Amino acid sequence: MSPERAAPVLHFLDFLYRIYCFSSMNTEIDRKMDEGIGMLLLLEDKKKLTIGIEELELNEPAPKNSIPFYNVLWVELSNDQITIDYAHHASKTLIKPKKWVFTLAKDDESTSGTPAEIFVKTLMTRAYGNAQSQKRAYVLINPNSGPGGAIKQWETEVKPLFQAAKMQIDPVMLKHGGEAVELAQNADLSRYDTIMACSGDGTPHEIFNGLAKRPDAARALSTMPVSHIPCGSGNAFSCNLYGSHRPSFAALAIIKGVVTPMDLVSVTSGHNRIISFLSQTLGLIAECDLGTEHMRWMGSARFEVGVVQRMFKKKCYPFDLAVKVEIEDKGDVKAHYKHHASSTSLNHLAKKLDADPVAEDAGLPPLKYGTIQDDLPEGWELIPYDKVGTFYAGNMAYMSPDAPFFAASLISDGLMDLVTIDGDLPFFTAIKVLLDVEAEKLFDNPHVTYKKISAYRIIPRDQEDGYISIDGEKCPFGPFQAEIHQGLGRVISKSGKYEAAGPKNWDKVTLADRIHG
Repeated sequence: MSPERAAPVLHFLDFLYRIYCFSSMNTEIDRKMDEGIGMLLLLEDKKKLTIGIEELELNEPAPKNSIPFYNVLWVELSNDQITIDYAHHASKTLIKPKKWVFTLAKDDESTSGTPAEIFVKTLMTRAYGNAQSQKRAYVLINPNSGPGGAIKQWETEVKPLFQAAKMQIDPVMLKHGGEAVELAQNADLSRYDTIMACSGDGTPHEIFNGLAKRPDAARALSTMPVSHIPCGSGNAFSCNLYGSHRPSFAALAIIKGVVTPMDLVSVTSGHNRIISFLSQTLGLIAECDLGTEHMRWMGSARFEVGVVQRMFKKKCYPFDLAVKVEIEDKGDVKAHYKHHASSTSLNHLAKKLDADPVAEDAGLPPLKYGTIQDDLPEGWELIPYDKVGTFYAGNMAYMSPDAPFFAASLISDGLMDLVTIDGDLPFFTAIKVLLDVEAEKLFDNPHVTYKKISAYRIIPRDQEDGYISIDGEKCPFGPFQAEIHQGLGRVISKSGKYEAAGPKNWDKVTLADRIHG
Protein backbone atom coordinates (compact mmCIF):
# COMPACT_ATOMS: atom_id res chain seq x y z
CA MET A 1 0.00 0.00 0.00
CA SER A 2 1.34 3.44 -0.93
CA PRO A 3 1.97 6.08 1.76
CA GLU A 4 -0.83 8.20 0.26
CA ARG A 5 -3.38 5.38 0.60
CA ALA A 6 -2.09 4.32 4.00
CA ALA A 7 -2.45 7.77 5.55
CA PRO A 8 -6.29 7.78 5.87
CA VAL A 9 -6.22 4.29 7.35
CA LEU A 10 -3.61 5.34 9.90
CA HIS A 11 -5.62 8.46 10.78
CA PHE A 12 -8.72 6.32 11.26
CA LEU A 13 -6.84 3.84 13.46
CA ASP A 14 -5.42 6.75 15.46
CA PHE A 15 -8.96 8.11 15.87
CA LEU A 16 -10.19 4.74 17.15
CA TYR A 17 -7.25 4.52 19.54
CA ARG A 18 -8.01 7.99 20.95
CA ILE A 19 -11.64 6.99 21.49
CA TYR A 20 -10.47 3.83 23.28
CA CYS A 21 -8.07 5.80 25.49
CA PHE A 22 -10.72 8.41 26.28
CA SER A 23 -13.26 5.68 27.07
CA SER A 24 -10.77 3.84 29.27
CA MET A 25 -9.88 7.07 31.05
CA ASN A 26 -13.54 7.86 31.66
CA THR A 27 -14.15 4.30 32.87
CA GLU A 28 -11.30 4.69 35.35
CA ILE A 29 -12.64 8.08 36.47
CA ASP A 30 -16.14 6.61 36.88
CA ARG A 31 -14.70 3.72 38.89
CA LYS A 32 -12.85 6.09 41.19
CA MET A 33 -15.95 8.24 41.63
CA ASP A 34 -18.09 5.18 42.35
CA GLU A 35 -15.62 3.95 44.94
CA GLY A 36 -15.10 7.42 46.40
CA ILE A 37 -11.35 7.37 45.79
CA GLY A 38 -9.94 10.78 46.67
CA MET A 39 -13.02 11.85 48.65
CA LEU A 40 -12.08 14.30 51.44
CA LEU A 41 -13.56 15.11 54.82
CA LEU A 42 -12.16 18.26 56.39
CA LEU A 43 -11.59 18.22 60.13
CA GLU A 44 -10.73 20.72 62.82
CA ASP A 45 -7.11 21.92 63.12
CA LYS A 46 -6.50 21.51 59.36
CA LYS A 47 -6.69 17.73 59.53
CA LYS A 48 -8.41 15.79 56.79
CA LEU A 49 -9.56 12.26 56.09
CA THR A 50 -9.12 10.88 52.58
CA ILE A 51 -10.60 7.75 51.03
CA GLY A 52 -7.67 6.12 49.27
CA ILE A 53 -7.46 3.08 47.05
CA GLU A 54 -7.08 0.49 49.83
CA GLU A 55 -7.18 2.51 53.03
CA LEU A 56 -8.53 5.48 54.93
CA GLU A 57 -5.84 8.15 55.23
CA LEU A 58 -5.44 10.79 57.93
CA ASN A 59 -3.36 13.84 57.08
CA GLU A 60 -2.63 16.02 60.08
CA PRO A 61 -0.62 17.57 58.09
CA ALA A 62 2.14 15.62 59.83
CA PRO A 63 3.09 12.25 58.23
CA LYS A 64 -0.15 10.47 57.46
CA ASN A 65 -1.69 7.62 59.43
CA SER A 66 -3.94 5.12 57.73
CA ILE A 67 -6.37 2.27 58.37
CA PRO A 68 -6.92 -0.48 55.78
CA PHE A 69 -10.58 -0.63 54.78
CA TYR A 70 -10.62 -4.26 55.92
CA ASN A 71 -9.92 -3.04 59.46
CA VAL A 72 -12.63 -0.36 59.55
CA LEU A 73 -15.41 -1.72 61.77
CA TRP A 74 -17.89 1.14 62.11
CA VAL A 75 -18.26 4.83 61.25
CA GLU A 76 -20.83 7.23 62.62
CA LEU A 77 -21.59 10.93 63.01
CA SER A 78 -22.76 12.57 66.19
CA ASN A 79 -23.34 16.30 66.12
CA ASP A 80 -20.03 17.76 64.94
CA GLN A 81 -17.92 14.64 65.50
CA ILE A 82 -17.02 11.59 63.46
CA THR A 83 -16.11 8.34 65.24
CA ILE A 84 -14.29 5.54 63.46
CA ASP A 85 -14.01 2.16 65.19
CA TYR A 86 -11.28 -0.02 63.73
CA ALA A 87 -9.32 -3.20 64.35
CA HIS A 88 -5.78 -2.56 65.53
CA HIS A 89 -3.06 -5.21 65.26
CA ALA A 90 -1.75 -5.05 68.83
CA SER A 91 0.67 -7.92 68.13
CA LYS A 92 1.22 -10.78 65.70
CA THR A 93 -1.35 -12.83 67.61
CA LEU A 94 -3.89 -10.27 68.79
CA ILE A 95 -6.25 -7.71 67.27
CA LYS A 96 -7.98 -5.14 69.48
CA PRO A 97 -10.63 -2.50 68.76
CA LYS A 98 -9.55 1.15 68.78
CA LYS A 99 -11.16 4.48 67.88
CA TRP A 100 -10.47 7.65 65.97
CA VAL A 101 -12.64 10.56 67.10
CA PHE A 102 -12.42 13.89 65.28
CA THR A 103 -14.31 17.17 65.27
CA LEU A 104 -15.51 18.28 61.85
CA ALA A 105 -14.30 21.54 60.37
CA LYS A 106 -16.64 24.51 60.72
CA ASP A 107 -19.00 25.13 57.81
CA ASP A 108 -16.99 28.10 56.55
CA GLU A 109 -13.84 25.94 56.46
CA SER A 110 -15.28 22.89 54.67
CA THR A 111 -16.35 24.22 51.28
CA SER A 112 -13.81 22.03 49.44
CA GLY A 113 -14.65 18.86 51.34
CA THR A 114 -17.36 16.22 51.02
CA PRO A 115 -20.57 16.46 53.08
CA ALA A 116 -20.00 14.34 56.18
CA GLU A 117 -23.04 12.09 55.64
CA ILE A 118 -21.91 11.16 52.13
CA PHE A 119 -18.35 10.56 53.34
CA VAL A 120 -19.53 8.21 56.10
CA LYS A 121 -21.80 6.27 53.74
CA THR A 122 -19.02 5.93 51.17
CA LEU A 123 -16.48 4.85 53.78
CA MET A 124 -18.81 2.17 55.15
CA THR A 125 -19.41 0.89 51.61
CA ARG A 126 -15.67 0.66 51.02
CA ALA A 127 -15.14 -0.97 54.43
CA TYR A 128 -17.65 -3.78 53.91
CA GLY A 129 -17.86 -4.27 50.14
CA ASN A 130 -19.96 -7.39 49.52
CA ALA A 131 -20.01 -8.32 53.21
CA GLN A 132 -23.03 -7.72 55.42
CA SER A 133 -22.47 -5.27 58.25
CA GLN A 134 -24.01 -5.67 61.72
CA LYS A 135 -24.37 -9.44 61.38
CA ARG A 136 -26.69 -11.13 63.88
CA ALA A 137 -24.86 -14.07 65.43
CA TYR A 138 -26.12 -17.00 67.49
CA VAL A 139 -22.92 -17.83 69.39
CA LEU A 140 -22.47 -21.29 70.92
CA ILE A 141 -19.55 -21.25 73.35
CA ASN A 142 -17.98 -24.54 74.44
CA PRO A 143 -16.02 -23.82 77.65
CA ASN A 144 -14.39 -27.27 77.55
CA SER A 145 -12.88 -27.04 74.05
CA GLY A 146 -9.24 -28.02 73.63
CA PRO A 147 -7.00 -26.75 76.42
CA GLY A 148 -9.85 -24.64 77.84
CA GLY A 149 -10.02 -20.87 77.91
CA ALA A 150 -12.87 -20.35 75.44
CA ILE A 151 -14.81 -18.14 77.85
CA LYS A 152 -11.85 -15.84 78.47
CA GLN A 153 -11.02 -15.66 74.75
CA TRP A 154 -14.63 -14.81 73.97
CA GLU A 155 -14.87 -12.08 76.60
CA THR A 156 -11.46 -10.45 76.08
CA GLU A 157 -10.55 -11.02 72.41
CA VAL A 158 -13.72 -11.58 70.41
CA LYS A 159 -16.72 -9.88 71.99
CA PRO A 160 -15.10 -6.40 72.06
CA LEU A 161 -14.49 -6.56 68.29
CA PHE A 162 -18.08 -7.64 67.61
CA GLN A 163 -19.38 -4.84 69.81
CA ALA A 164 -17.22 -2.28 68.01
CA ALA A 165 -18.65 -3.52 64.70
CA LYS A 166 -22.19 -3.15 66.10
CA MET A 167 -22.93 -6.85 65.63
CA GLN A 168 -25.96 -8.30 67.39
CA ILE A 169 -24.80 -11.28 69.43
CA ASP A 170 -26.84 -13.91 71.24
CA PRO A 171 -24.35 -16.05 73.22
CA VAL A 172 -25.13 -19.42 74.82
CA MET A 173 -22.78 -21.34 77.10
CA LEU A 174 -22.87 -25.04 76.20
CA LYS A 175 -23.22 -27.39 79.14
CA HIS A 176 -22.91 -30.86 77.60
CA GLY A 177 -21.89 -32.70 74.45
CA GLY A 178 -24.53 -32.78 71.74
CA GLU A 179 -26.24 -29.62 72.98
CA ALA A 180 -25.19 -27.67 69.87
CA VAL A 181 -27.05 -30.25 67.74
CA GLU A 182 -30.25 -29.57 69.67
CA LEU A 183 -29.84 -25.79 69.57
CA ALA A 184 -29.19 -25.68 65.81
CA GLN A 185 -32.04 -28.10 65.16
CA ASN A 186 -34.54 -25.94 67.04
CA ALA A 187 -33.22 -22.42 66.37
CA ASP A 188 -35.41 -19.70 64.87
CA LEU A 189 -33.18 -19.11 61.86
CA SER A 190 -34.99 -15.90 60.89
CA ARG A 191 -33.37 -14.19 63.88
CA TYR A 192 -29.76 -14.78 62.80
CA ASP A 193 -27.30 -14.26 59.98
CA THR A 194 -24.90 -16.92 61.25
CA ILE A 195 -24.65 -19.67 63.84
CA MET A 196 -21.19 -19.33 65.33
CA ALA A 197 -19.15 -21.90 67.23
CA CYS A 198 -16.71 -20.58 69.81
CA SER A 199 -14.91 -23.87 70.24
CA GLY A 200 -12.82 -26.48 68.48
CA ASP A 201 -14.06 -28.28 65.37
CA GLY A 202 -16.52 -30.45 67.32
CA THR A 203 -19.13 -27.72 67.73
CA PRO A 204 -19.28 -26.78 64.00
CA HIS A 205 -19.75 -30.51 63.36
CA GLU A 206 -22.69 -30.50 65.77
CA ILE A 207 -24.17 -27.35 64.22
CA PHE A 208 -24.14 -28.82 60.71
CA ASN A 209 -25.73 -32.02 62.01
CA GLY A 210 -28.33 -30.07 63.97
CA LEU A 211 -29.33 -28.18 60.82
CA ALA A 212 -29.41 -31.53 58.99
CA LYS A 213 -31.94 -32.91 61.48
CA ARG A 214 -34.49 -30.19 60.74
CA PRO A 215 -37.50 -31.01 58.55
CA ASP A 216 -36.32 -28.18 56.26
CA ALA A 217 -32.72 -29.43 56.34
CA ALA A 218 -31.82 -28.55 52.74
CA ARG A 219 -33.06 -24.99 53.11
CA ALA A 220 -31.47 -24.59 56.55
CA LEU A 221 -28.07 -25.82 55.40
CA SER A 222 -28.15 -23.72 52.23
CA THR A 223 -29.26 -20.48 53.89
CA MET A 224 -27.80 -20.44 57.41
CA PRO A 225 -24.02 -19.80 57.34
CA VAL A 226 -21.90 -21.46 60.00
CA SER A 227 -18.88 -19.58 61.39
CA HIS A 228 -16.16 -20.38 63.90
CA ILE A 229 -14.06 -18.73 66.59
CA PRO A 230 -11.08 -21.08 67.17
CA CYS A 231 -10.75 -22.13 70.81
CA GLY A 232 -9.90 -25.83 70.47
CA SER A 233 -7.00 -28.11 69.56
CA GLY A 234 -7.25 -28.38 65.77
CA ASN A 235 -9.32 -25.35 64.71
CA ALA A 236 -9.38 -26.50 61.08
CA PHE A 237 -12.58 -24.61 60.25
CA SER A 238 -10.99 -21.28 61.13
CA CYS A 239 -7.62 -22.07 59.55
CA ASN A 240 -9.24 -22.81 56.20
CA LEU A 241 -11.89 -20.10 56.09
CA TYR A 242 -10.10 -17.26 57.90
CA GLY A 243 -6.43 -18.13 57.44
CA SER A 244 -5.75 -18.09 61.18
CA HIS A 245 -6.23 -20.07 64.37
CA ARG A 246 -6.17 -16.87 66.46
CA PRO A 247 -9.60 -15.94 67.90
CA SER A 248 -9.38 -12.20 67.23
CA PHE A 249 -8.17 -12.70 63.64
CA ALA A 250 -11.09 -15.06 63.02
CA ALA A 251 -13.47 -12.54 64.59
CA LEU A 252 -12.37 -9.81 62.17
CA ALA A 253 -12.67 -12.22 59.24
CA ILE A 254 -16.24 -13.04 60.31
CA ILE A 255 -17.13 -9.35 60.66
CA LYS A 256 -15.88 -8.72 57.12
CA GLY A 257 -16.69 -12.19 55.77
CA VAL A 258 -19.04 -13.21 52.99
CA VAL A 259 -21.57 -16.04 52.75
CA THR A 260 -20.03 -18.86 50.72
CA PRO A 261 -21.33 -22.24 49.50
CA MET A 262 -19.34 -25.23 50.80
CA ASP A 263 -19.45 -28.94 50.00
CA LEU A 264 -20.69 -31.28 52.70
CA VAL A 265 -20.35 -35.07 52.92
CA SER A 266 -22.94 -37.64 53.98
CA VAL A 267 -21.46 -40.56 55.91
CA THR A 268 -23.60 -43.62 56.63
CA SER A 269 -22.46 -45.87 59.45
CA GLY A 270 -24.72 -48.57 60.84
CA HIS A 271 -28.20 -47.08 60.44
CA ASN A 272 -27.04 -43.49 60.98
CA ARG A 273 -26.45 -40.70 58.49
CA ILE A 274 -23.88 -38.13 59.61
CA ILE A 275 -22.96 -34.84 57.94
CA SER A 276 -19.22 -34.24 57.70
CA PHE A 277 -17.67 -30.87 56.85
CA LEU A 278 -13.99 -31.67 57.46
CA SER A 279 -12.68 -35.24 57.10
CA GLN A 280 -13.09 -38.96 57.61
CA THR A 281 -10.12 -41.10 58.58
CA LEU A 282 -9.02 -44.42 59.96
CA GLY A 283 -5.54 -45.68 60.72
CA LEU A 284 -2.64 -43.67 62.08
CA ILE A 285 -4.26 -40.22 61.92
CA ALA A 286 -7.46 -41.40 63.60
CA GLU A 287 -5.48 -43.01 66.41
CA CYS A 288 -3.35 -39.89 66.86
CA ASP A 289 -6.50 -37.79 67.09
CA LEU A 290 -8.91 -39.90 69.12
CA GLY A 291 -6.27 -41.87 71.02
CA THR A 292 -4.82 -38.69 72.53
CA GLU A 293 -8.00 -37.23 74.03
CA HIS A 294 -6.40 -37.51 77.47
CA MET A 295 -3.75 -35.00 76.31
CA ARG A 296 -6.11 -32.18 75.30
CA TRP A 297 -4.30 -29.88 77.72
CA MET A 298 -1.39 -29.90 75.25
CA GLY A 299 -3.46 -28.27 72.49
CA SER A 300 -2.51 -29.21 68.91
CA ALA A 301 0.85 -30.64 70.09
CA ARG A 302 -0.98 -33.78 71.22
CA PHE A 303 -1.26 -34.88 67.59
CA GLU A 304 2.51 -34.76 67.06
CA VAL A 305 3.12 -36.71 70.26
CA GLY A 306 0.60 -39.34 69.16
CA VAL A 307 2.25 -39.69 65.75
CA VAL A 308 5.72 -40.29 67.18
CA GLN A 309 4.39 -42.80 69.69
CA ARG A 310 2.74 -44.87 66.96
CA MET A 311 5.19 -44.65 64.09
CA PHE A 312 7.71 -46.90 65.78
CA LYS A 313 5.19 -49.74 65.46
CA LYS A 314 4.91 -49.59 61.62
CA LYS A 315 1.28 -50.50 62.07
CA CYS A 316 -0.96 -51.28 59.09
CA TYR A 317 -4.75 -51.12 59.05
CA PRO A 318 -6.20 -53.59 56.51
CA PHE A 319 -9.50 -52.81 54.82
CA ASP A 320 -11.51 -53.36 51.66
CA LEU A 321 -12.21 -50.21 49.66
CA ALA A 322 -14.50 -49.29 46.78
CA VAL A 323 -14.00 -45.72 45.61
CA LYS A 324 -15.45 -43.58 42.84
CA VAL A 325 -12.34 -41.82 41.56
CA GLU A 326 -12.90 -38.67 39.51
CA ILE A 327 -9.28 -37.47 39.10
CA GLU A 328 -6.42 -39.91 39.68
CA ASP A 329 -3.19 -38.33 38.38
CA LYS A 330 -1.53 -35.66 40.55
CA GLY A 331 -0.85 -33.51 37.50
CA ASP A 332 -4.53 -33.60 36.61
CA VAL A 333 -5.40 -32.73 40.22
CA LYS A 334 -3.20 -29.62 39.96
CA ALA A 335 -4.82 -28.68 36.66
CA HIS A 336 -8.27 -29.10 38.23
CA TYR A 337 -7.19 -26.89 41.13
CA LYS A 338 -5.92 -24.20 38.75
CA HIS A 339 -9.17 -24.23 36.79
CA HIS A 340 -11.34 -23.87 39.90
CA ALA A 341 -9.13 -21.63 42.06
CA SER A 342 -9.62 -18.44 40.05
CA SER A 343 -11.92 -15.84 41.58
CA THR A 344 -13.99 -15.75 38.37
CA SER A 345 -14.62 -19.49 38.53
CA LEU A 346 -15.44 -19.35 42.24
CA ASN A 347 -17.85 -16.42 41.84
CA HIS A 348 -19.63 -18.09 38.92
CA LEU A 349 -20.01 -21.35 40.84
CA ALA A 350 -21.21 -19.59 44.00
CA LYS A 351 -23.88 -17.71 42.03
CA LYS A 352 -24.97 -20.92 40.32
CA LEU A 353 -25.27 -22.80 43.62
CA ASP A 354 -27.16 -19.92 45.25
CA ALA A 355 -29.55 -19.77 42.29
CA ASP A 356 -30.57 -23.42 42.57
CA PRO A 357 -34.06 -23.47 44.12
CA VAL A 358 -34.59 -25.31 47.40
CA ALA A 359 -38.08 -26.32 48.54
CA GLU A 360 -39.19 -24.91 51.88
CA ASP A 361 -39.81 -28.37 53.34
CA ALA A 362 -36.99 -30.26 51.60
CA GLY A 363 -34.97 -32.56 53.83
CA LEU A 364 -31.46 -33.77 53.15
CA PRO A 365 -30.72 -34.58 49.51
CA PRO A 366 -31.21 -38.24 48.58
CA LEU A 367 -28.14 -40.46 48.61
CA LYS A 368 -27.02 -41.16 45.07
CA TYR A 369 -25.23 -44.37 46.07
CA GLY A 370 -27.44 -45.54 48.93
CA THR A 371 -26.19 -46.35 52.43
CA ILE A 372 -23.68 -48.75 53.91
CA GLN A 373 -26.61 -51.13 54.48
CA ASP A 374 -27.34 -51.38 50.75
CA ASP A 375 -25.67 -53.60 48.19
CA LEU A 376 -22.49 -52.28 46.63
CA PRO A 377 -23.47 -49.70 43.98
CA GLU A 378 -23.39 -50.91 40.40
CA GLY A 379 -19.95 -50.60 38.85
CA TRP A 380 -18.14 -50.40 42.19
CA GLU A 381 -15.52 -53.00 43.10
CA LEU A 382 -14.17 -53.73 46.57
CA ILE A 383 -10.38 -53.96 46.47
CA PRO A 384 -8.40 -55.32 49.44
CA TYR A 385 -5.68 -53.14 50.95
CA ASP A 386 -3.37 -54.78 53.47
CA LYS A 387 -0.54 -52.32 54.06
CA VAL A 388 -2.18 -48.90 54.38
CA GLY A 389 -1.23 -46.97 57.49
CA THR A 390 -3.36 -43.89 56.82
CA PHE A 391 -6.68 -43.56 55.01
CA TYR A 392 -7.69 -39.90 54.99
CA ALA A 393 -10.55 -38.30 53.04
CA GLY A 394 -10.75 -34.53 53.39
CA ASN A 395 -13.05 -31.66 52.52
CA MET A 396 -10.72 -28.86 53.67
CA ALA A 397 -7.01 -28.18 53.20
CA TYR A 398 -5.86 -27.66 56.81
CA MET A 399 -6.64 -30.24 59.46
CA SER A 400 -4.87 -28.08 62.07
CA PRO A 401 -2.67 -24.95 61.86
CA ASP A 402 0.43 -26.93 60.88
CA ALA A 403 -1.23 -29.79 58.99
CA PRO A 404 -2.24 -28.86 55.41
CA PHE A 405 -2.96 -32.47 54.45
CA PHE A 406 -5.18 -31.67 51.47
CA ALA A 407 -3.37 -28.98 49.51
CA ALA A 408 -5.65 -29.26 46.48
CA SER A 409 -8.91 -29.06 48.42
CA LEU A 410 -11.49 -26.62 47.05
CA ILE A 411 -14.47 -25.21 48.88
CA SER A 412 -17.20 -26.24 46.42
CA ASP A 413 -15.82 -28.31 43.54
CA GLY A 414 -18.04 -31.25 44.46
CA LEU A 415 -15.09 -33.55 45.21
CA MET A 416 -13.35 -34.97 48.26
CA ASP A 417 -9.58 -35.32 48.39
CA LEU A 418 -8.26 -38.78 49.30
CA VAL A 419 -4.78 -39.36 50.75
CA THR A 420 -3.42 -42.83 51.49
CA ILE A 421 0.00 -43.68 52.94
CA ASP A 422 1.42 -47.16 53.50
CA GLY A 423 2.00 -48.19 57.09
CA ASP A 424 5.11 -50.32 56.52
CA LEU A 425 7.41 -47.53 55.36
CA PRO A 426 10.89 -47.43 56.94
CA PHE A 427 10.81 -45.29 60.07
CA PHE A 428 12.82 -42.36 58.70
CA THR A 429 10.89 -42.43 55.41
CA ALA A 430 7.66 -42.23 57.39
CA ILE A 431 9.09 -39.35 59.42
CA LYS A 432 9.96 -37.53 56.18
CA VAL A 433 6.39 -38.00 54.93
CA LEU A 434 4.96 -36.42 58.06
CA LEU A 435 7.51 -33.59 58.05
CA ASP A 436 6.38 -32.86 54.51
CA VAL A 437 2.89 -32.14 55.85
CA GLU A 438 3.98 -29.06 57.78
CA ALA A 439 6.38 -28.07 55.00
CA GLU A 440 3.43 -28.15 52.55
CA LYS A 441 5.19 -30.78 50.41
CA LEU A 442 2.98 -33.78 51.15
CA PHE A 443 1.14 -33.59 47.83
CA ASP A 444 4.33 -34.25 45.85
CA ASN A 445 5.79 -36.90 48.16
CA PRO A 446 6.21 -40.12 46.11
CA HIS A 447 5.01 -42.26 49.03
CA VAL A 448 1.64 -40.48 49.10
CA THR A 449 -1.29 -41.21 46.81
CA TYR A 450 -3.57 -38.21 46.23
CA LYS A 451 -6.86 -38.45 44.33
CA LYS A 452 -10.07 -36.52 43.82
CA ILE A 453 -13.12 -38.67 44.57
CA SER A 454 -16.87 -38.28 44.89
CA ALA A 455 -17.82 -41.33 46.99
CA TYR A 456 -16.40 -44.43 48.65
CA ARG A 457 -17.19 -47.45 50.82
CA ILE A 458 -14.62 -48.76 53.28
CA ILE A 459 -14.79 -51.99 55.29
CA PRO A 460 -12.12 -52.45 57.99
CA ARG A 461 -11.06 -56.05 58.54
CA ASP A 462 -8.79 -58.21 60.70
CA GLN A 463 -9.45 -55.88 63.67
CA GLU A 464 -11.95 -56.27 66.47
CA ASP A 465 -11.84 -52.61 67.38
CA GLY A 466 -10.15 -49.41 66.32
CA TYR A 467 -10.58 -45.71 65.69
CA ILE A 468 -12.65 -44.04 63.00
CA SER A 469 -12.74 -40.25 63.09
CA ILE A 470 -15.34 -38.08 61.38
CA ASP A 471 -14.54 -34.37 61.74
CA GLY A 472 -12.42 -35.34 64.74
CA GLU A 473 -15.37 -37.06 66.44
CA LYS A 474 -15.28 -40.78 67.25
CA CYS A 475 -17.48 -42.97 65.07
CA PRO A 476 -18.38 -46.62 65.86
CA PHE A 477 -15.73 -48.91 64.41
CA GLY A 478 -17.04 -50.72 61.36
CA PRO A 479 -17.87 -50.26 57.67
CA PHE A 480 -19.01 -46.86 56.46
CA GLN A 481 -19.84 -45.15 53.18
CA ALA A 482 -19.49 -41.51 52.13
CA GLU A 483 -20.62 -39.30 49.26
CA ILE A 484 -20.28 -35.58 48.66
CA HIS A 485 -23.01 -32.96 48.11
CA GLN A 486 -21.75 -29.99 46.11
CA GLY A 487 -22.42 -26.64 47.77
CA LEU A 488 -24.97 -28.01 50.24
CA GLY A 489 -23.68 -25.98 53.20
CA ARG A 490 -23.10 -22.27 53.78
CA VAL A 491 -20.28 -20.71 55.76
CA ILE A 492 -18.89 -17.26 56.48
CA SER A 493 -15.53 -17.10 54.71
CA LYS A 494 -12.93 -14.36 54.57
CA SER A 495 -12.75 -14.18 50.79
CA GLY A 496 -15.15 -16.68 49.22
CA LYS A 497 -12.62 -19.51 49.18
CA TYR A 498 -10.23 -21.48 51.36
CA GLU A 499 -7.21 -19.49 52.51
CA ALA A 500 -4.74 -22.33 51.83
CA ALA A 501 -2.06 -21.76 49.19
CA GLY A 502 -2.80 -24.85 47.09
CA PRO A 503 -0.36 -27.55 45.95
CA LYS A 504 3.16 -26.39 45.12
CA ASN A 505 3.49 -24.96 41.61
CA TRP A 506 -0.19 -25.50 40.84
CA ASP A 507 -0.01 -22.43 38.61
CA LYS A 508 2.80 -23.98 36.53
CA VAL A 509 1.05 -27.09 35.25
CA THR A 510 1.98 -28.30 31.77
CA LEU A 511 -0.13 -27.93 28.65
CA ALA A 512 -1.13 -31.59 28.91
CA ASP A 513 -2.26 -30.99 32.49
CA ARG A 514 -4.29 -27.96 31.45
CA ILE A 515 -6.09 -29.93 28.76
CA HIS A 516 -7.30 -32.34 31.41
CA GLY A 517 -8.18 -29.52 33.81
